[in-house]
Amino acid sequence: MTPSRKVMAGLVAVMLTPSVAFAQRAPAAACLQPVEKTAFDIRALQSQLMVVALTCGQQDDYNAFVTRHQSDLASAFRNVAGHFRRTAGAQHQRQLDQYITNLANGQSQVGIARGSFFCREQTPLFQQAIAASSPAQLAEISVARSIPQAITTPACPERPATTQARTNNRREHTPAAQPRRTASSTPASATR
Repeated sequence: MTPSRKVMAGLVAVMLTPSVAFAQRAPAAACLQPVEKTAFDIRALQSQLMVVALTCGQQDDYNAFVTRHQSDLASAFRNVAGHFRRTAGAQHQRQLDQYITNLANGQSQVGIARGSFFCREQTPLFQQAIAASSPAQLAEISVARSIPQAITTPACPERPATTQARTNNRREHTPAAQPRRTASSTPASATR
């Protein structure tokens, strides 16, 4: 079985797994770091494209997308997994698996609800995704197209600019360490 067929077979298995809820909540103290937010957006886009490929017979387009963005997709997956390791501890693998399952199931349900409009609306997404030149652009496509997401964890608050400016200002105004004077570096006028 080719790698792309394994991916498609895996998605079918995930889609058939019952889902408790489409959106899962992370612990209240958890938030998405900027790199994690980008990763979740990319993961949602990839999952949506898998659903479109299966539903609309676009496996070749999906394979082209995965081939073009293989390293970006792998990095996004590592960052998503890292989020769950950071926030769920020993339960991280279960949380990751649940997220992936809920994501595919939720997106499939949206496709079913859209009926015959789904393929017409979603197949142009492949050209946009394949043409993207960076992970940031992939994430932007996901957000701009309102790709369904299976996590409602908020983004971490940004550090206020004034705090960052104060930190930078302190570094700039801290006097540099003065060189120690030795007998050989003492000016001649000082020894007289």
